[in-house]
Amino acid sequence: MKIEPKAQLTASSPVLLVKDVVAAANHYRDAMGFQYERFWGEPPNFVILQRDGLHVMLRQADDPKHVVPHWTVADKLWNIYFWVSDVDALHAEFVARGATIDYGPCQQPYGCREFGTQDLDGHDIGFGQLVD
Repeated sequence: MKIEPKAQLTASSPVLLVKDVVAAANHYRDAMGFQYERFWGEPPNFVILQRDGLHVMLRQADDPKHVVPHWTVADKLWNIYFWVSDVDALHAEFVARGATIDYGPCQQPYGCREFGTQDLDGHDIGFGQLVD
């Protein structure tokens, strides 16, 4: 039996646990150019960030020990990976903003030129561009 889908997926949003949602959101704004309109919770514990039509959600962990960057579990694994149109220009922007650059820009054997950055909680965020 073939099922014809009636609805389409339209976007996705990674969700990261952070130790301090306000500090983390401000870091994403200042170091990586994301924006946000408001926080939810009292005290604030959730925010939705956006840049270029893409979103990242941050949730403050109830216990800081629950904030576990992927690279601490699996070597060199990102928490988020974004595909970008011009990785070198984005890298230059992030450097000018004072972002913590983890590596790159560099050519990877899987056909990407990429760089990585770390947020305040140690989450690795990768940015890559397909190259020929």
